[in-house]
Amino acid sequence: MKNSLGLLMQAYERWLGELPPELSETAERGMIEYESMRLNGMLVQMLGLYKLGVNQLPMRPNWLEVEDFLQEQLARHDEILRSRHIESTYEVEEDGLMGFLDTELVGSVVGNVINNSIRYAQSAIHLKAWTEDGQLVISISDDGQGYPPSMIENQSDYVLGINMSTGSTGLGLYFGQRIAQLHQRNGVQGHIELRNDSPLGGGEFRIYLP
Repeated sequence: MKNSLGLLMQAYERWLGELPPELSETAERGMIEYESMRLNGMLVQMLGLYKLGVNQLPMRPNWLEVEDFLQEQLARHDEILRSRHIESTYEVEEDGLMGFLDTELVGSVVGNVINNSIRYAQSAIHLKAWTEDGQLVISISDDGQGYPPSMIENQSDYVLGINMSTGSTGLGLYFGQRIAQLHQRNGVQGHIELRNDSPLGGGEFRIYLP
């Protein structure tokens, strides 16, 4: 399915390049690109969870400059952010802040959260990184309505929280928690956290990595 989606989007990009601007710069283009990115992200998560279940998900952590990592995550969503007129910013509290993490796995988590933030943000998304109690913390916040109170109050139980009225399965949060937990140091496991007191006034997702 993931390969088929990739081929479909390659054909779409070639077709889009042949269209005049008045036909290519449309709301439908933004919708197609956003939903295809969401679908690709969900397929990556499902594949990752399957590999976790059979102990075949490799961990390849390495040292990286966190600022470069945040810039790369926003760059992947640049066209969609611009098409929806959403301002994206980032902040790193310490100059030259380094992190030891699996960039592909954590990038999948952060990318999924950015996708969700794009869906609910009114006009702005903000990424931030800092250290707290010896852990690297990466947050993604937006100026939307925030997380539902029930999700904040019961976030430790989100894995079981399939909401038939909204279609929410908790897949993205479950995936994020599992990837965070793979990052361990000195007996401390990574974890995720949801908040509604973000700098932009909406919801905030945090991933803690020892």
